[in-house]
Amino acid sequence: MNKPLANAELNEIVAGLKKLSRNLWWCWNQEAQDFFYELSPRGWQNMFHNAVAVLHEVSDQELRARLQDDRFAGRARTVLREFEAYMGEKKTWGHTNAPKLYKNPVAYFSAEFGWHESLPISAGGLGILAGDHTKSASDLGLGFVGIGLFYREGYFQQAIDSNNWQTEYYNPVDPHNIPIEPLLDADGKRLVCEVEIGLNVVSFQVWRVNVGRVPVYLLDTNLPQNESLYRDLTCRVYGGDSTTRIMQEILLGIGGVRLLRALGHAPSTFHMNEGHAAFLTLELIREKMAAGKTFDEAQALTKPECIFTTHTPVEAGHDRFTPELMNYALQRYLSNQLVPFNDILALGRVKPDDTHEPFCMTVLALKLCRAGNAVSELHGEVSRHMWQSLYNVPEKDVPIGHITNGIHLLGWMKGSVRQFWRRKLTDGQNNETQFFRDKFGADWSSVINNADFWHKMTDTEFVSDEELWALRYKLRRELIEFARRKLLLQSQRVTPGDFIRFDHLLNPDALTIGFARRFATYKRAPLIFQQFDNIVKLVRDKQRPVQFIFAGKAHPRDDDGKRFIQQIIHLSKHSELAGNLVFLENYDIHVARQMVSGCDIWLNNPRRPLEASGTSGMKASCHGCMGFSIMDGWWREGYDGTNGFSIGDDSHSPIVEEQDRVDSANLYRTLTEQVVPEFYNRDANGIPRAWLKRMRNSMATLVSQFTTDRMVKEYTNKYYQPK
Repeated sequence: MNKPLANAELNEIVAGLKKLSRNLWWCWNQEAQDFFYELSPRGWQNMFHNAVAVLHEVSDQELRARLQDDRFAGRARTVLREFEAYMGEKKTWGHTNAPKLYKNPVAYFSAEFGWHESLPISAGGLGILAGDHTKSASDLGLGFVGIGLFYREGYFQQAIDSNNWQTEYYNPVDPHNIPIEPLLDADGKRLVCEVEIGLNVVSFQVWRVNVGRVPVYLLDTNLPQNESLYRDLTCRVYGGDSTTRIMQEILLGIGGVRLLRALGHAPSTFHMNEGHAAFLTLELIREKMAAGKTFDEAQALTKPECIFTTHTPVEAGHDRFTPELMNYALQRYLSNQLVPFNDILALGRVKPDDTHEPFCMTVLALKLCRAGNAVSELHGEVSRHMWQSLYNVPEKDVPIGHITNGIHLLGWMKGSVRQFWRRKLTDGQNNETQFFRDKFGADWSSVINNADFWHKMTDTEFVSDEELWALRYKLRRELIEFARRKLLLQSQRVTPGDFIRFDHLLNPDALTIGFARRFATYKRAPLIFQQFDNIVKLVRDKQRPVQFIFAGKAHPRDDDGKRFIQQIIHLSKHSELAGNLVFLENYDIHVARQMVSGCDIWLNNPRRPLEASGTSGMKASCHGCMGFSIMDGWWREGYDGTNGFSIGDDSHSPIVEEQDRVDSANLYRTLTEQVVPEFYNRDANGIPRAWLKRMRNSMATLVSQFTTDRMVKEYTNKYYQPK
């Protein structure tokens, strides 16, 4: 018999759930997600898996009634205890290894953050990396704060019209219905700061995102005292023209420093994630000159405070502004500084005295940082070559290092996979599982990031081939059913018969190849279809069928990328590939999680060396989905010949047409000579032993190496607190 909850305890649980809903910790805690799902399964599914929206969907009266169920209340208590233990933990890696950062934290600036599908303020990989960086900073217990922008219409939503052409639309992001909260001053009023942009003083309010233990502050100019031009600065991710872009970057860099000062923060390190925030260096210089330093002295004192990460291996990807635009955007800001405008322009030029050279944000960042880094080994080589002229030293001596990107493992691991591995640890009776229980106890996050755990993947005593193959079938089935539902919803005209037709799309027994990312042209989404007739033969092979699932968005102004999407959708509907090739609209974090878990092969064929790092393939490995990639970015470091498949060798032709031709041929050759035969080489029990051996090697060698847990530790030891 249930014992009714006392009103005081009920109030405590309800208050705790509301607090929890506004901390993104729940987006990497399976028990918390399961709890909110059970509150309103349809609300959870239809409202982007958003804990705040679910609590708004469920009335206070219903929530209190549901909590009178002992079992349900027990689950709530368990989740809240785990949350409070996480938030209150004092023996973190950061406390032990970087205690000075608590007094003087790292301030991490990024124009976009991608934490979860409920908060769509990221355009792609840069934002996803920033989101994962903050999650791992929280897990490690670092002294760390983030600075970004709150885009009230976020990044665009994608729809495909009757001509298979991408169209864009925007949904307002309601700050009261997502996991953020307004930042208040000591009097309980909205904290408002100011920054000079153009000839105006622009006011901005601030939203706080609680990412576990890490606060991230998002600046928002949508205030009535601002002119409409400035109110719309924070309307859309990378919206507008160069004028909008430079104003957004002034707000992010200069406004971000002013916010930190208003909050009393004295960061030891200002970390710029790409050049968008590089104007923060001008504000740091201004502060020092206001304290009596000369321009040269202020630069010398600013440089030790800053580090810079570049993600862009092509010249066109670095923000550049004309002197006229710089003068217009910074006119009022610079009017009170006793520094000639040309001296400011010189900070953003490779050749300071070249009046025809535009102002480059990356140059500004590199000149005023004590350390710069690329995001993979090969990208480091490309970056040193690209910026050699800035330093006038031999290419090998250009001071740009590298820290290879990673992913936040628990944030990307699908729920059914988390449950599988957790069950192995809690229910397993062998020596290996007992070892991990003895070493880590109930600390699941420590186990899942531990290299020893993933090295056990090669041990059939720890997990059998039969268990792994059953898991892979489960994940492939989940992806295909997800794709069928999504494709049905995408259909512009649905008749009763369509429900049956869509249920026959894709084959749960077929080798499933996934491709999902931004449709930038250098990523060459349609490359595999250059061998069209041969690919048709593959998908039609009833004994060894192959199928493809594609997803991704092209930038609204990238018509070439949109043509790639159009081409693939046309093939999926009007060619011999229909039924074995599908395109899923409106790619987001949720779609990505389904695909990296359910596909057997993760296809990646950028035009080398234009993939700075890439991270989508890292998200696949923990699910048993293997990489099939050009030797570019992170894959060049991770691939060892036994843990996935390479497309070609560690080289490329400098001639684009030749590179595309060779890569297409290598892709098809590897697919037909290695991938397909190994997947379908089954023993008497239907188990592909050689495939599973390669899959085990993939998990053992890649998963723990390419995490943001490793990456943030590396940043901390190498750059945040240099010896």
